[in-house]
Amino acid sequence: MLKEKMTDKEITTEIAKLPEWKVVDGKLNRAFKFDSFVDAFGFMTKVAFASDKMDHHPELFNVYNRVVIDLATHDVDGISNLDIELAKKINAL
Repeated sequence: MLKEKMTDKEITTEIAKLPEWKVVDGKLNRAFKFDSFVDAFGFMTKVAFASDKMDHHPELFNVYNRVVIDLATHDVDGISNLDIELAKKINAL
């Protein structure tokens, strides 16, 4: 899939379709809370497999039962269509 940097208007339109995602410091961002560390780590593993299939890797942060994900495309210096697609896949997990 071709990486295309999105405009602010495109990002606003797409993020409205992604519950709980927001833009923080120029990246798509969402926080998740789980019942345990094992549940959080299992979720991160699923995210890792989904992102690796796309060859588009998120920034994952984990402390105990919390996971924070940031999505940005370094090649285009911003948010791209790949970030939106990965966010959709993550929501489906």
